[in-house]
Amino acid sequence: MPDSPAHPYIPNSVPRVRAQMLAEVGARDVEELYAAIPERLRFRGALDLPAPLRSEYTLRRHLEEVLARNTSCAEALSFLGGGCWQHYVPAVCDEVGNRAELVTAYYGELYTDHGQRQALFEFASMLGELLELDAVSMPQYDWGAAAATAISMASRLTGRGVALVPGSLSPERRSIIHGYCGPRLELVTIGFDPESGLLDLDALARALTGETACVYVESPGYLGTIETQAPEIARLAHEAGALFVVGTDPLSLGVLEAPPRYGADLVCGELQPLGIHMHYGGGLAGFLASADEDRLIAEYPTFLVGIAPTAVEGEYGFGDLGWERMSYDQRGESVEYTGTVQQLWAIVAGVYLALLGPRGIAELGQGIMQRSQYAAKRLGELPGVTAPALSAPFFKEFVVDFGGTGKTVREINAGLGKRGIFGGKDLSGELPELGQSALYCVTEIHTKDDVDRLTESLREVIA
Repeated sequence: MPDSPAHPYIPNSVPRVRAQMLAEVGARDVEELYAAIPERLRFRGALDLPAPLRSEYTLRRHLEEVLARNTSCAEALSFLGGGCWQHYVPAVCDEVGNRAELVTAYYGELYTDHGQRQALFEFASMLGELLELDAVSMPQYDWGAAAATAISMASRLTGRGVALVPGSLSPERRSIIHGYCGPRLELVTIGFDPESGLLDLDALARALTGETACVYVESPGYLGTIETQAPEIARLAHEAGALFVVGTDPLSLGVLEAPPRYGADLVCGELQPLGIHMHYGGGLAGFLASADEDRLIAEYPTFLVGIAPTAVEGEYGFGDLGWERMSYDQRGESVEYTGTVQQLWAIVAGVYLALLGPRGIAELGQGIMQRSQYAAKRLGELPGVTAPALSAPFFKEFVVDFGGTGKTVREINAGLGKRGIFGGKDLSGELPELGQSALYCVTEIHTKDDVDRLTESLREVIA
């Protein structure tokens, strides 16, 4: 038993253990450890904290009460997207993803990975087949991180310092790219046509110079639009000596051409649609891919998993590829830093891809297209509503303009909320040129009845 009360979850809070630790480092008391902190920065009062929760049950009950203040997508019908989307997650994804030997391991050494490297190789192989590319990195934090890395790679590959990015980027992704690339690169925004949502090709042509490292576009993009001008954008970029970097939703590739077919040199995107739950805005993991060329591989800062024969004939092993190029080996001399890997999401995404297969991915993409087209048609029949508001083809997400209703998106979403529906993401602050518009997301989880319910609820709200 401890010789005086201690925190139930922190063993080192036991007084005799603390005294032993202080003795080991040669300190009389804990104040000596804080001596380097100026007095003006130290808080001497008592923190205004609630009473301690002294049992696991009490703690669990408290957390459940806090979480209950939220309304989840299990309780309300949701049409939100914009970077984290509600898709159906097959039970097998959770079953494999929650296996103890996978969920607890931290991308360890080969003797501790319990088959992770093989699972990660299978993931990269299947995603590479979908992307029609041979080199696929282990995941980064999210799409934004992957896009920032791709743009940085393009700068090193070309020796140039300017990147062109679309004005229709999501604010979150734009912030990540600017924060990551800004200190080393000049980022120039190219506007988009507010009628179609497509990139302004004239503005792009004027902006391309001998200093342009890459042109980055997304298809489908933040507004759901499919960049039908992508081949022409690739041509313009390559004629200027720049690389063409494309961000994409992998689920769209069941119905759309793979980016390399229209000229992409580097491809990135988000894995969350591939069997990964929405986790309070998380559950995100970005991917990065390219052709298997030495000059490209040398610029990857991320983990790459490869396969090689062992000393036993017919046996193969799986391990890290090109370790010497990474910051784990080169530290400050490496091309770029890499950190924690979202490897669990890669394994889950691999399970999802294996489960659906090529035909399943195609059927899923077709189903999403059909549902979203039906939703846009129904919403466009409402008085004062324009849907889709942009003329370009779209996948999964589309813009709805409520300008003719006389109501703001905030007011409309509040009315839908009272009816148990999460309306589309409000774009009026992010992209004011689109007016009172919202971004609606429709996936395979939405039924005809769901869309009809949304339509009738909107009819009541805007009346």
